[in-house]
Amino acid sequence: MEIAGAKVLFEIPILGGIRITETTVVGWGVLVFLVVLVRFFTSRIEKIPKGKQVLAEMYVNFIYGQVESVAGKRALKIAPYVGTIFLVSITSSLSALVGVRPPTVDINTTAAWSLVTFGLIAATKIKAHGFFGHLKEYLNPLNIIDVLALPVSMALRHFSNILSGYILMELIGALLAFCSSKLFGVLGSYFPVLKIGIPAAFSVYFDLFGSFIQAFVFIMLTMVFVGMASEKDEEHKNI
Repeated sequence: MEIAGAKVLFEIPILGGIRITETTVVGWGVLVFLVVLVRFFTSRIEKIPKGKQVLAEMYVNFIYGQVESVAGKRALKIAPYVGTIFLVSITSSLSALVGVRPPTVDINTTAAWSLVTFGLIAATKIKAHGFFGHLKEYLNPLNIIDVLALPVSMALRHFSNILSGYILMELIGALLAFCSSKLFGVLGSYFPVLKIGIPAAFSVYFDLFGSFIQAFVFIMLTMVFVGMASEKDEEHKNI
């Protein structure tokens, strides 16, 4: 068994060659799936919700409620981003259930999300204190370290937790395949009997539970830090 980085599936012969990896293909597949899913749940909107519209409104209310309770009413404008990144994160991690390499086991994916969150927090601080007021934070070297550590820690936390679960599932699968070949001989080599059902119990935690937890932690950190920026706005005005 070999566990390596994302494979290069093909290369576009422009600009010196643009390599398209598994992460790119599966990532776009996740986005297309979510667009179709959102279109399905938001089609034929009615004043009195029923059926699928009820589920869609429950999710929207849940996201807005979380943002307001954690970051405050001032931060409600980030609710669409929070709701989107939550769905993308969960769906990306759960793509492992259909046999593909999930985008969230690639540091480039979580790093991109963290940079967007970092920009969102910076924009909130600039709106609160003004551009030059925000720059004052960087006069202290310790503040620079804190600022730079935020996107790095968010990216690594999400990536490492999903990657560890993915690797463990791969190792469990390889072990069960090996045991099948030893117990059932040639039959077990071509048809790993022990891989039927047993991995499902582990995937409940590593794939389902782990995916939801890491997605929720990511959006929670986003809301907390944006909320802190808004609180500083209040303190700044009261001085």
